[in-house]
Amino acid sequence: MSDSGDSHSAANTADADQAVIADAVSAIAIRGRSREGYGFRPPSGVATPTANGSHTNTDSPIPDVNGLGWPAKSTISRLNEAPAERLVREAKLAAAVTTLLEGIGEDPSREGLARTPERFAQALLWMTKGYEERLSDVINDAVFAEDHDEMVIVRDIDVFSLCEHHLVPFTGKMSIGYIPKGLVIGLSKLARIAETFSRRLQVQERLTRQVAIAVEEAIRPRGVAVVMEAT
Repeated sequence: MSDSGDSHSAANTADADQAVIADAVSAIAIRGRSREGYGFRPPSGVATPTANGSHTNTDSPIPDVNGLGWPAKSTISRLNEAPAERLVREAKLAAAVTTLLEGIGEDPSREGLARTPERFAQALLWMTKGYEERLSDVINDAVFAEDHDEMVIVRDIDVFSLCEHHLVPFTGKMSIGYIPKGLVIGLSKLARIAETFSRRLQVQERLTRQVAIAVEEAIRPRGVAVVMEAT
């Protein structure tokens, strides 16, 4: 009798485990049905934060309706700003650079530095242009149905970024690999995804994770890996 009870208990446990696995697989399948817009955040995440710190809520299966992926607090305002608003942003940055020059003991009015604040403001906006790029636009329609199940690797992608702790540049090489599951992405788009995330204030650990999640959410591969070496 004891053996029979144990066998029934084991069977019930196995059935419960199978039910949990089935529910998980079903949830993954539902999340993977929609590729429109490429929702570059997991469904448990939040939408793009607005300038006042709140979030844009939506019933869309794509949590980040702006397609930015991991946006910062004011990213949406920079993305949508008009030309006149961009000039105001550049002027604010230039004024900050003038203060920095004064703070280190320099004379911002001397000939060699007269236009440095303006130049640096424009350069900094270019070095952080990833805040202005939608991943949905970067990938566009370069996702294709393909019956291929061997690993796809793009090696030694040049990466340039700014360390968020000291605002100093760091460079490196990134390699991205994935095993397809019915869909492949244009090889050049892997480099573009890496560039989009690297052109933001970063740390290496977050940068590699963001790239991996973007690829995973775009094509739902069997697996994806991102390796980076930086200096």
